[in-house]
Amino acid sequence: MRCIIQRVSCAKVEVDNKLIGEIDKGIMVLVGVAESDGEKTFDYMAGKLIHLRIFPDENDKMNLSTEDIGGGILLVPNFTLYGDAHKGRRPSYIAGAPPSVAAGIFEDFVKYVKSQYGKVEAGEFGANMQVELINDGPVTILLDSDKTF
Repeated sequence: MRCIIQRVSCAKVEVDNKLIGEIDKGIMVLVGVAESDGEKTFDYMAGKLIHLRIFPDENDKMNLSTEDIGGGILLVPNFTLYGDAHKGRRPSYIAGAPPSVAAGIFEDFVKYVKSQYGKVEAGEFGANMQVELINDGPVTILLDSDKTF
């Protein structure tokens, strides 16, 4: 699993001009899944999302987590996180799970994160989403469950 975590003042996702997910202060997370992702991966990534200390404390040091500030988590599926553009001009997505598998993995991940933390919203797998956010900082963290970066 690969995630791009962005600290936000607010974020929302719409499909067909309908709001399907919205948070105030917290993190907006683009989520790419691999076919091998399962509960062990979910546990690792959920722990990072909930407890990663990227919010400022009273001394303006990044020392507080999403949980510490009572922030929201907006999970947005994004298969392009597994895009490989090393060769040619058209990215290859073979490292990511195929759509028929990835949809279920993403939904299971959303359920898992919700079971660990109460303030979770999500985008819709396979939909053309419009994502709007105000990046706070900006603070952007790359996270890979295989720890390649």
